[in-house]
Amino acid sequence: MDNDGLSNEQTEKVLQFQDITGLDDMNVCRDILIRHQWDLEVAFQEHLNIREGRPSAYATESRAPAVVNDRFLQHVFSSVRANSTPPPGGVGGLIGYVFNYLVNFWYSAFTSLVSTVLGLFRNQESIPSDPLGDVLRFIETYNEKYPEHPVFYQGTYSQALNDAKNELRFLLVYLHSEATAEATAFCRGALANPEVIEFVNRRMLFWACDMASHEGKRVAGAISVRTHPTLIIIGMRANKMIIMGRLEGDCSAEELIRRMDTVVSDNEVWLNQARQDRLERDLTQTLRQQQDEAYQRSLQADQEKQRRKQQEREEARRIQDAIDAERRAEEQRKEDIERLKLELADQVPTEPEAGAPGTISIVFKLPSGLRLERRFHNTNTMTDIYNFIFCHPQAPDSFEITTNFPKRVLECNPRTEGEPAGPTLVDSGLKNREVLFVADLDA
Repeated sequence: MDNDGLSNEQTEKVLQFQDITGLDDMNVCRDILIRHQWDLEVAFQEHLNIREGRPSAYATESRAPAVVNDRFLQHVFSSVRANSTPPPGGVGGLIGYVFNYLVNFWYSAFTSLVSTVLGLFRNQESIPSDPLGDVLRFIETYNEKYPEHPVFYQGTYSQALNDAKNELRFLLVYLHSEATAEATAFCRGALANPEVIEFVNRRMLFWACDMASHEGKRVAGAISVRTHPTLIIIGMRANKMIIMGRLEGDCSAEELIRRMDTVVSDNEVWLNQARQDRLERDLTQTLRQQQDEAYQRSLQADQEKQRRKQQEREEARRIQDAIDAERRAEEQRKEDIERLKLELADQVPTEPEAGAPGTISIVFKLPSGLRLERRFHNTNTMTDIYNFIFCHPQAPDSFEITTNFPKRVLECNPRTEGEPAGPTLVDSGLKNREVLFVADLDA
C-alpha cells in the first residue's frame, strides 16, 4: 500500500492497526480505520466484535439492504450424487445433455422466481416475531451437536447484511435442515474442517439459521434456497449487495474451499473497488475539510486583522478626542483666565501717592526675572495683592507668594463671592520696602 494521500499520522495508524489485528491486507486495515474516523481504539473494538461474531455497535442502518438474486451473476456449484448418471457419449448424447442442462437451468430460474413471489406473500402473512432469538437458539442447538464450525454471526440476517456491506466483507449464509442426511454429513464433515473454518473466519462473515424457524423460512424465501445443504455467498458489487455464489450439496472440505475461493477470487475486485471508492471519498472529504479549515483560519485571520485595525482606529480616535478635549479645555481655561483678569483688574485698588500716610511699597520678583514695584495702602488685603499679580501679563496663571527671609507662604487667594475679605497687609506682617517672590505652581 502506498500513501494514497494519507498523512504520516494516518499511515502510522494503519501500521499500528495491522500490527495489533494481524490482518494481511493493509487496504482492509485502512478501510476499517476510515469507517471509524481514524479512531484506532474504536476501529480495533469493532474489528474484534466482527471477528467474534458480534454485530457492530456502531451500525447506523436497521433495515437490510436489498439483495440482488440474479443467476447470471452467480457462480452455481452443485455436487454430483453417487447415483447420478454421467453425460452419455457421442454427439447425440452431448446434444441431449446440453438440452437437459438448459431445461434444468430455466426450470431452476422459473422456480426461483415463483419461490421469491410466494415468499413475499408468506413474509407478509408471518412476520418473524423474534429474528434474533431464532438465530441465537439455532446457534446454541447447533453447538451442542456440531461443536466444530466457523464463528457464527450472532445477529439477525439484516444486521449481517449491513455489517457485511459496511465492512466490505463477503457474507456466507447457511440455512440448516436437520431433516436431511446430506446436511448432517456436511455439518460433520466439510463445515467442521479446520481449513474450512480458517478460510471462512478470515474472509467472511458467517450467518446461519434453522430452516424450521420464522427467520430461516423468511431468508430462505428471499434468497431462493430449496436444497440442503446450500451455502450462499453475498457481497458488494457496484454499490449493491448481490448473491455471488450458490454452493449446493455436500462435498469434501477441499472442494468446498475451492468453490468458495473461486467465488471470492472472481469478486474480490468489486470489494477492492469499493474500498478504493471509499478511500477517495474519505480523501475528498478530508481535503474539503482541510480547505474549509484553511478558509476558516484565513477568515479568522482577516477578521482578527480587521478587528485590530478597527481597535487601532478607535484607539487613535479616542486619543485624538482626548487631545482635542484637552486642547479645548486648555483654550477654555485660558479664555476663562483672560476674562477673569479683566474682571479682577477693575478690583485692584488705585495705587496711593508716594509718601501718603499708611503707604507700603512692595517689590515683587516674577519667575521670569521681572521686578515689579507697587505701592499699596496698609489696609489693602492680601486678595488685592493676589489680584494685582494675577492681572499682570507676565505673571503665571497659578502661583503663590512668599517672603524672602524667613521664608513663609503668604495667605493670598482669589476671593470668591460670599467669602470675607482676606487679611490686610498689616495683618500679614508686611512692611515698607518688602520684597516678595512669586512662584509658578505649574512649573
